[in-house]
Amino acid sequence: MADTQRTAIVTGSARGIGAAIALRLAADGMSVAVLDLDEGSCAGTVAQIKAAGGDALAVGANVADEASVTAAVDRVAEELGGPTVLVNNAGITRDNLLFKMSVEDWDAVMNVHLRGAFLMTKATQKHMVDAEYGRIVNLSSVSALGNRGQVNYSAAKAGMQGFTKTLAIELGRYNVTANAIAPGFIATDMTAATAERVGVPFEDYKAMAAKQIPVARVGQPEDIAHTVSFLTSEGAGFVSGQVIYVAGGPRD
Repeated sequence: MADTQRTAIVTGSARGIGAAIALRLAADGMSVAVLDLDEGSCAGTVAQIKAAGGDALAVGANVADEASVTAAVDRVAEELGGPTVLVNNAGITRDNLLFKMSVEDWDAVMNVHLRGAFLMTKATQKHMVDAEYGRIVNLSSVSALGNRGQVNYSAAKAGMQGFTKTLAIELGRYNVTANAIAPGFIATDMTAATAERVGVPFEDYKAMAAKQIPVARVGQPEDIAHTVSFLTSEGAGFVSGQVIYVAGGPRD
């Protein structure tokens, strides 16, 4: 743990990967703002952190809305301290083939992933610059390399990588790093919903996925949380502008 108490914001952390990240950063000694669209849905993650002796705050915010983001970050700064660690994890899927995809489904995915990451980062970077310290981690995906039925999601996740590299260039002089994590198959409610949509029992769906993964298992939210823990650590100050594929094997 650092001598200075760090405050982290993890978006989309009511459940799944985001919740695992929030729990891990709290275990690392950070005060954690558990941010999601519905503040009430954050209660479980906050309770787990506090039960383990950590410090956490539930924050409801729409990451795609500028006023909502500004109010949320101001509240975190007032109640927990200026945020110098940001994990842009919030995301949604609206899968469909291109010819069937609505403009609304395209916009919804772009707004949460890219607009959300932009607004959250813009609102928090001033705290990082003032502190001359910052860690930004953006969640990309192996889908950034292309995935049938996900032209919106793939484009958004590829965009997160370019966004990350530019942040690293612009903010590096202020001792702020920016990196991206591109998860492969992670067992979450989101992948369970995909299995249900294609009519395959989730256990069978995971077993099929594991056969294609070199380490012969699917990922768990904790696999991503562990990587975030490294990238947000004091010791990772010379790692910036990188995209780490956490997928159980190599990706191009």
